[in-house]
Amino acid sequence: MDFTNVTKALTARGFKVSSFETAKEAAEYLNTQIDGATVGFGGSITLEELGLYALLSGHNTVFSHWHLPEGVDAAALRAQAAGSEHYLLSANGIAETGEIINIDGTGNRVSSSLYGHKRVWFVVGSNKIAPTYDEALWRARNIAAPKNAQRLGVKTPCAVNGDRCYDCKSPQRICRGLVVLWEAIRSCETEVVLVDEPLGY
Repeated sequence: MDFTNVTKALTARGFKVSSFETAKEAAEYLNTQIDGATVGFGGSITLEELGLYALLSGHNTVFSHWHLPEGVDAAALRAQAAGSEHYLLSANGIAETGEIINIDGTGNRVSSSLYGHKRVWFVVGSNKIAPTYDEALWRARNIAAPKNAQRLGVKTPCAVNGDRCYDCKSPQRICRGLVVLWEAIRSCETEVVLVDEPLGY
């Protein structure tokens, strides 16, 4: 995929951008950039596919509620991740015009994309990029959200049918908050790591 347009748009909005042909190259880059630090993970299939927890845990202190040490609950790890120096997550959609979109149910990912860290890293596969803001938002609601709902085993209409967002009122609804980054947040450095492979949902 040609990342020229999205890189130009993200850069103009104040984001740092790096791009790689493969997930392996992106993982190696992140492994060299983050060293001797505290690192928080948002729940992300993309980060799992890159093997970043194992890589970074070798020389950093990593907090991920998907990797629970014995005797520690997920809420405690989310809280520790929220206070980390670095925070890694993916995006549900990025527009070629530069907007970054995330939908969350618990709020830990979206809140950490906005505040509390020295550096935030979005790791994003080519499948997450859409031409316009409206198409990126549509993707987040109608592709990423139903797949995540199915992964979590909830009984929402989007999970049962696997086709689109129903804007449901289910108590198990996972789409409870939407964050759009129009510009890089002032309080932290934000880098978007683009990978020319489909990653995550």
